[in-house]
Order: sequence, then structure tokens, then C-alpha cells
Amino acid sequence: MLDPVTGLIRFDPSSRDMFLRPYGARSVAADAAPRAPRMLRGRRLPRNVKVLRPVRANAGIQAAYRGQLEDLISEMHESVTYWVEAKYKNNEPRVVALAGDAAPSEVLRSAVAGLAKRWQDKFDEAADRLAKYFATAVEDRSSRALKKILKDGGWTVRFTMTPAMRDVFDATVNANVALIKSIPEQYLGGVEQLVQQSVQRGGDRGLLAKQLQEKYGVTKRRAALIARDQNNKANATFQKVRQLELGITDAIWMHSHGGEVPRPTHVAMNGKPYKIAEGKYDSAEGRNVMPGELINCRCASRPIVSGFS
Repeated sequence: MLDPVTGLIRFDPSSRDMFLRPYGARSVAADAAPRAPRMLRGRRLPRNVKVLRPVRANAGIQAAYRGQLEDLISEMHESVTYWVEAKYKNNEPRVVALAGDAAPSEVLRSAVAGLAKRWQDKFDEAADRLAKYFATAVEDRSSRALKKILKDGGWTVRFTMTPAMRDVFDATVNANVALIKSIPEQYLGGVEQLVQQSVQRGGDRGLLAKQLQEKYGVTKRRAALIARDQNNKANATFQKVRQLELGITDAIWMHSHGGEVPRPTHVAMNGKPYKIAEGKYDSAEGRNVMPGELINCRCASRPIVSGFS
């Protein structure tokens, strides 16, 4: 119900145990501030209103997910460089192929195609497992952290996998499956292009090896971006659904103050309230956005809750 003084949502005590969480207990790092701030934009908050600490994306989950992706990428790169080098030695590019010989470019193209199929199949096989592992870890930590914050404020809630949360969970899995499968597509497509360019130049294995290493670096950086960006997005989305299910309708935008080039609009949003169901208007995007929604956005939110004793 709405608090007649603040206009904010008030917890209904009868709803404290409306959610039942089926997961086993594990320790969670303290996510609640020792004392909630008593001021909001210069106005004193009523005693029964609290601005809770944000549940930020977990760095450990991000690092573990990134590590899994990088392990796969490293295996793929080592395999590709080994076989490309071996085929290159046996099929040195030359101006004119001998009668009856397959052109070096065709041999190398065939070798890269075989590698592409092998590694695409391996990534496809790993994608569903990795995506489910990631989504489960984020959902589990996100829900448990919110539960801990509320408990420190005097409210006991137990969560279950509701239909809304299941929809978000499935969408998170599907998005990450697609991203994982795209890694070998982009990497191996670039490898084929580099090999053919090397053949056209008459063969320069030293330069090709350097270019393949650079391609590997680009792919690893993309994996790091996927892990960071998806971790932020998933955490923010799970938090939004959980908060709305609990009847929390308002929050305060918290800029991360991280990143080399922060979004000016998000810096300006810092400390300002918004409706959780709607998000906050971002003039650079021309639409409402949620913290953590845009690529590389590390912003978070602090839920505003009334009804605490």
C-alpha cells in the first residue's frame, strides 16, 4: 500500500513470507549498509522509510564466467595456430602451382574450414552449459543479496522461482548462448581472411603469426566485455523483477563512477529517484533505460522502501 506521508510503497507484513526459496543455504557477503541515509535530495526521510544499499553485479561471477570463455578461446587459438602453421609449411604459396597440385590457397581454405566446424561444434556444445551456469549464479547471488538487505532492515522474505523470474532467467540463458556461439564465428572468420591475405602476399608466416596473435587478443577482450556486460545486465534485471514482486516501486539511480569514458547522462542521473517499472529517461538514447541495461553500463540502484520499524 502507499504511505500517505511519503507517497512511497509500504510493505504489507502479511506478504513477508509470500515467496519460498528452494535453494540450499550458502554464505552471502553483507550487502546492507550499517545505517540507511536519512536524507534524500535535501529532504528528511520519515523514520519508517529507508534507502537500501544497491546490489551490485558480483565481480567473482564475472571473473569465473570470463575465465571459462577465455579457456575455450585459448584452446581454439592454440589449435588454429598449430594447424595453420603445419598446413602452411606443407603448402608454401607460390606464383604457379605444379600441374595436378591443389593451389595452396585451396588447401589452406579447406584446413581453416575444417577447424571452423570443429571449434564451432565445441562452442555450441558448451554454450548451453555455460549460459545456464552463469544465469544460475547471478540469479542466486542477486536474490540472496536482496534477501540479506531486507533482513537487516527487519523484513524476512523467502524467494522462489516465480514465472516472471523464470522468463528473465530463460532470456538471460538464450542471450548468452547466442553470444558464446558468436565467438568462434567472428574469430575463425577473421582467421580465414588473414590466411588468404597472406597467400596473396606470397606467404609471410611471421606476419601471419603476429596477426593471428592480435586476433586472439581481440577475441579475449570481447569475451571480457561479454562477461562484464552480461553480468551487469542480468543482475539489474533480476533485481528489477524481485523488487517489483515485493511491491517496491521506487529507487535511486547510482552511477558507478567507473570506466574511462562515463556516460554524461548517467553521471547526471546519479542520486535521482525513478520508477523501477519505467526506468529513467536517458536523453542520449532518447528513451527510458534501467541501470546496467546499456552496453558496459555499470550503474546500479538503491531501492526506496517504507514500512520498516
